[in-house]
Order: sequence, then structure tokens, then C-alpha cells
Amino acid sequence: MRKISTKELVSAAVFTALTIVLTQISIPMPTNVPITLQTLAIALCGYALGARLGFISVLTYVLLGAVGAPVFSHFRGGIGMLLGYTGGFIIGFIPMALLCGLAARRKAYLALPLGIAGLAVCHLLGVAQFSLVSSRPFLDSLLLVSLPYLVKDIASVLAAYYLALALRRAVPLLNEISKKAYPSL
Repeated sequence: MRKISTKELVSAAVFTALTIVLTQISIPMPTNVPITLQTLAIALCGYALGARLGFISVLTYVLLGAVGAPVFSHFRGGIGMLLGYTGGFIIGFIPMALLCGLAARRKAYLALPLGIAGLAVCHLLGVAQFSLVSSRPFLDSLLLVSLPYLVKDIASVLAAYYLALALRRAVPLLNEISKKAYPSL
């Protein structure tokens, strides 16, 4: 396994910070699952950094929140957040970033379905946990905390892909990192 360079670690940290900032742009909802820009941030981590660094960036975000750093929406943190209403979505961000990262540097017709698959995994984990915590049937939970968010979340994945393309063109370091991650593409 190839070592991670200091530039790569700093890049992952910058995207972790970006995720924290975009998470705070939040609209509370009566279901306890707020509308945020997390989905955009998570997809962007994967698409811009690739699978390995995107995974590291998002895992860092989740672990910071788990140990109590106020990085989740409304400046909350702690293991209770991972065990609460939104915990499944938060955990689901990890495979979502990984799938978006696997799609990095691929054509849109391949990258976007992988990103949407990552979003589907995230939503399934989120709905399952919400259903358990709220003692609601899975279908009711799906209708409450997934379907109303899908248009925004799909648009976020699409926007993240195209934003990552622009960032890789504008920031030579990101292009270098993603080429290193995917040398044959």
C-alpha cells in the first residue's frame, strides 16, 4: 500500500473542514433530520479526492463528531448522535464517499450512477436507523426522512461531480492527487 503524502493529508483535512462548514448550513425539520449541505460535501470529498482520501476525509469527520467535537449539524457531536435519529445517515456518508471516490476521474455516465448508488446506501442506512430509533415502520420512515430529501440530495451529488471537475482543473494539487490515485485513467 502506498504511503499518504503530507499534501494528500492536508487536502483530506481541508475537505473535512469543508464538510464541517457545509454541515452547519442547516434547516431544522420536525423529523429531527435537518436539511443540510452535507450530501454535497460528502460527494465532493469522494469525487475530488478519490476513494482513498475521500474515505479518510469523511471518516475523520465522523470520528471527530463521535468523540464529541461539534461538527454535526447545529454544532452537535458525541456518540449519541451516531445512535440517534440521524446516525444512520452519518455512518452512511462513509460508503457514499467511497463510492463517489471510486467514480472520480470517470466519465459522467459512469461516475453519476456510482454517486447515486452511494446516496442510496446512505439513505437506506439512515432510514433503517431512523426506523429503529423512532419505532416507526420502515416504509413510514422512508416517506418521512428519505423521499422528501431525494431531489436535493441527487442534485447535490450531480453538483459535487461537476464541482470536482472544475476544482481539479483550477487546483493543480487536486488534479495531481487524483491522477496519483488513478494513474491508468
